Amino acid sequence: MRAKDVLGRRGEELAAGYLESVGMRIVERNWRCPEGEIDIVALDGDALVIAEVKTRKSLAYGHPFEAVGADKLARLHRLASAWCRVQGLRMPPCRVDVIAVLDDGTGEPAVEHLRGVG
Repeated sequence: MRAKDVLGRRGEELAAGYLESVGMRIVERNWRCPEGEIDIVALDGDALVIAEVKTRKSLAYGHPFEAVGADKLARLHRLASAWCRVQGLRMPPCRVDVIAVLDDGTGEPAVEHLRGVG
């Protein structure tokens, strides 16, 4: 496995643990369809949360939040609809959250959470 993939998996593990620690229930991870992938599907009360996880070793290429632009947000909303269709669910109240993980491998990783980004 490439170092980038290992870092990404670690970031997703940290993000899932963080979301659970703030009271969310993880419903699914790494859900894929022809349109793309959802990193984490969670429930926050009655709200469906589509969580995009961005993990970086440093800020050398910008903050992880900067990697989620309008196109990515639009795709995540389409993926939320697709996930609901596959599950046979009507679309519940839904939001997109972004989790940024900074992990240089030397200390405690930093996890930041933006709720309802788009």
